[in-house]
Amino acid sequence: MKRIVKIVLLSFIILLFNPFSVLASDGSVVADSSTDWDPVMNAIIYVESRGYEKAVSGNSVGAMQITPILIVECNNLLKKKKSKKRFKLSDRFSISKSKEMFLLIQSYYNPTNNIEKAIRMWNGGFNYSVKRTQKYFERVMTALKH
Repeated sequence: MKRIVKIVLLSFIILLFNPFSVLASDGSVVADSSTDWDPVMNAIIYVESRGYEKAVSGNSVGAMQITPILIVECNNLLKKKKSKKRFKLSDRFSISKSKEMFLLIQSYYNPTNNIEKAIRMWNGGFNYSVKRTQKYFERVMTALKH
């Protein structure tokens, strides 16, 4: 019984002093509201373009390989928020503006800050398939650990 109490207490202390993440009910990693998305974004940038701002692959361009459709969606979200700011297609070549778009998309489509969902959604869209995004997810997680 003492051992169980110690394990529960230790687990509680770890979660209390590690506000970065907890496990969601489905077992995926979820970050709290003060999530530092920089490591995730940097891992995505590495996987997508190795950090090359001028990368082009079809309609996807920039370090984060952003499509025109994502620009439209970001501008729609900004409009909903009654913001006058709008992104241009050329903003895809800016790492800082690409990161802003990533954060905007996460704030709306991933309000629980689920890191796995963020990675899979970036690759497979808002209605991503776990099976189709698995290799991408693994590559980003590997980059995240380095």
